[in-house]
Amino acid sequence: MIAVAEALEQLAAGAGQGPEERRAGQRRAPGGACPNCEAVLQGPYCHGCGQNADTHQRSIRRLVVEAVEGMIGLEGRLARTLPALFLNPGKLARDYVEARLARHVPPFRTFLVALLLFVLAGEHVAHVMTQDNAGRAAAEAAQLATPQGRAAAAARRRTEAATHLRHSLEDAAGVRADVLKDKGGPPGRAQAIYDRLSRQAQLRYARAMVQADRVATGLPARTAEDFAAPSAPEKDWWKHRLQKAIDNPERYVSVLFGWGQRVAVLLLPLVGLSLALVYCRRREVFIYDHLLVAMSLLSFWFLLSAVGLLLPQPAMGWFFAAAVLWSEVNLFRTLRGAYGSSRLAAAVKTAVVSSLTVLVSLGLLFGLMVLAVAEI
Repeated sequence: MIAVAEALEQLAAGAGQGPEERRAGQRRAPGGACPNCEAVLQGPYCHGCGQNADTHQRSIRRLVVEAVEGMIGLEGRLARTLPALFLNPGKLARDYVEARLARHVPPFRTFLVALLLFVLAGEHVAHVMTQDNAGRAAAEAAQLATPQGRAAAAARRRTEAATHLRHSLEDAAGVRADVLKDKGGPPGRAQAIYDRLSRQAQLRYARAMVQADRVATGLPARTAEDFAAPSAPEKDWWKHRLQKAIDNPERYVSVLFGWGQRVAVLLLPLVGLSLALVYCRRREVFIYDHLLVAMSLLSFWFLLSAVGLLLPQPAMGWFFAAAVLWSEVNLFRTLRGAYGSSRLAAAVKTAVVSSLTVLVSLGLLFGLMVLAVAEI
């Protein structure tokens, strides 16, 4: 009983202390040895290795506190870095360039975390698309299980085939009219092109009608020969891969996101080089500084994109439309703050950097799409 009473008195005494008093009570006294490097302690942190002088009492409460401190970003630095990244990017980039790093989360760590969140958001979108495709496939299979459903599916295929045939013939007629306007062409060239395009359209229409008939009888729309790899090594091979991507969109998106995650980090040197290009006359600014600014910009873009990818489908389009404008403002303010550019110079350089980034991003996206088609 006496021991319990003493424990309660100590607990009450600790509850009456403020946070700083309790923390001071858990620190090693000045003059003690740091358990990490054995340097003589002179304050709350070791001057030799930087380790906290806290005694690290083994308790569940201490474990929770340390976990929360780690998640919120290195003792509150995330609370300063994240708002600055979105609301005051110029000052944040300037702090990075001028080596005022202790008050913020390190730029490369911010970049990696933002990239990870973007990748996870992309994986979420791919997972949702896969589930939606699986749901549609299940609904289609349930429809084809009944004679009425098979008849409706076959009728829909015939209607779509007729519509595609009409549009293809209209396009072929348009090409013929354009060729006829060229007076220098050989005679009969326009009609030959029209006949070739018409034959291709008629073949696609006939193939679609055969598939509709198979669906109506309860057979798969496409046979094993349709899925077999073609014998021609180049053009037909590419058409075969493209058709596989169309028939398996969830697989194609999965491959595309897989490659996208691997090459997203390439945006860092590319954006850094674009900054070095537009500021090539600033001899006092080095590639290292440009990369720091690029990390700040890409962290903003990745986090903003991650938020947009997690939104519902109707709101996603509006969000990304606003995000494009916000990104331009963010880039302008970053260049103004990081490099001290005038408004006019920052506006011009914003247009140049933005254009280069869009061109590079589109090039990477096109390459990824081609690579995903070739790999599927």
